Amino acid sequence: MAFALTPEREEQVDEILTRYPERRAALLPVLWLCQRQNGWISPEVAEYVSKRLELSTGVIKGVVTFYTMFFDEPVGENVVWVCRTLSCDLRGGKAIQDHLEKKLGCRAGHTSADGKFTLLKAECLAACGQAPMVQINDYYYENLDVQQLDRILDVHATKGGEAAAAEFSTFASFGAPRGSNGGAVTSAPPPPSKEAVRVASRPPPDPTGDES
Repeated sequence: MAFALTPEREEQVDEILTRYPERRAALLPVLWLCQRQNGWISPEVAEYVSKRLELSTGVIKGVVTFYTMFFDEPVGENVVWVCRTLSCDLRGGKAIQDHLEKKLGCRAGHTSADGKFTLLKAECLAACGQAPMVQINDYYYENLDVQQLDRILDVHATKGGEAAAAEFSTFASFGAPRGSNGGAVTSAPPPPSKEAVRVASRPPPDPTGDES
């Protein structure tokens, strides 16, 4: 069955395309929008993006498999990234992962039997001063112990990610930034300046140095 975005998200794609001089440059935000609706980049999603941006499915597959934020197979309702870089490991990152594997009943790289959680490992989530930490969907949870983590997971499972983030998260994500009053900022970022578009539209320099 062919994939289609909702009318609201189609309007968002139209708006995204106005920000870039070439359709290819919109690939990452369009993929992100599709994944938010579908949960993963299925072959049907890749076909949709291929037609919408006039790109080959091979180009799309290459991008999806390069970036860890995109999934090329189904994942759970909540994706849990455990930071396992040195700073987090020195502060209990391995213990956090071991606890999650027991609690969720699956090893890292797999999904719990109830389909609610996919457990993954990350090399660094950029919170070395607040280790150990995990990212669940779009939200960071820092300075964790296993008791607090259990409470966070329970709220995610029973009330949803927004409720858990409102109670426990340290920072909102790139997907839902916080304003000065703590509320989510839903407006889109401003379009690039005319000068940025002009520079981005220049042809690449001749590698031979021949200006003729």
